[in-house]
Amino acid sequence: MSSAAQNLHQQIRDQLGTIVFGMDMAIEHLVIALIAGGHVLVQGVPGLGKTLLAKSFAQMTLGKFKRIQCTADLMPSDITGIHIYRSDKQEFELVPGPVFADVLLVDEINRAGPKTQSALLQAMEEGKVTIDRTTYKLSDSFMVIASQNPIDFEGTYPLPESQLDRFLMRIDLDYIQPEIERRILMAYDKPGAVHNEKLEAGLAAVDAALLQQARAQAAAVTVADSIYDYAVGISHASRVHPNVQLGMSNRGTLSLMRCARALAAIHGKEFVTPDDIKHLACTVMSHRLILTPDASLEGIEASGVIDSILSQVEVPRG
Repeated sequence: MSSAAQNLHQQIRDQLGTIVFGMDMAIEHLVIALIAGGHVLVQGVPGLGKTLLAKSFAQMTLGKFKRIQCTADLMPSDITGIHIYRSDKQEFELVPGPVFADVLLVDEINRAGPKTQSALLQAMEEGKVTIDRTTYKLSDSFMVIASQNPIDFEGTYPLPESQLDRFLMRIDLDYIQPEIERRILMAYDKPGAVHNEKLEAGLAAVDAALLQQARAQAAAVTVADSIYDYAVGISHASRVHPNVQLGMSNRGTLSLMRCARALAAIHGKEFVTPDDIKHLACTVMSHRLILTPDASLEGIEASGVIDSILSQVEVPRG
């Protein structure tokens, strides 16, 4: 008998699978983030379907959906909102920005300037936003799904470490296999086929009760002391690795464990295993590790460093 987390994963996978092709792993990671209650950064070169994936997934979640298209001239108030003076009431009234939503899609987040990017820091960490010294609470289910192009593309601003660390995970999209690309051509080669409103309108929203059951199931997953020690060992190894300038934060270690719980739940397991940690390590850690200048010059990538760390840390047995 399938569990709530398994049913949730299957519903989202089956529906999104009719719109985006060859992204089963990305969909699984989005479901993990939904259950774990975290934010997601989707990275890839232009034209791989980042926006279509993020928008379709966001429309399947319950609640209010808003979207921001980031540009170099986007201002913080364009995200948070502003106070305007109502002469008839003789008082200032808040005109809320798109951040007042349940799911916020931020297109090409690294095309916005650093000042504008920082407008999301408080919202992503605390679920609150401060406007003109007044703090407003956001939705309890507030979730950011942001897409970005690789940082070496023209007209982009690298996200600061403090903001990268607020993303639960980063999903990297790469070029797909020819047979999958053939399916995309057959489905979307007609004019107006991509981002078709009728196609997206056919997506059924996930049941709120099912999502809450899935989250309760993830919270009930057993985590042995040895698994906690394993996660801490991986984080510590990242902080002392010779090729790493900035290692995993405490928030990063918590993110790894929250994701591992959700992964175990959607696979119908009652406890977290070392394989769950290994499976998610790159997705949770890669955007958090800042490599040394020498390592970057030598062409060393975060994924290679993570593989090195996993090979060094002793895996718990039993």
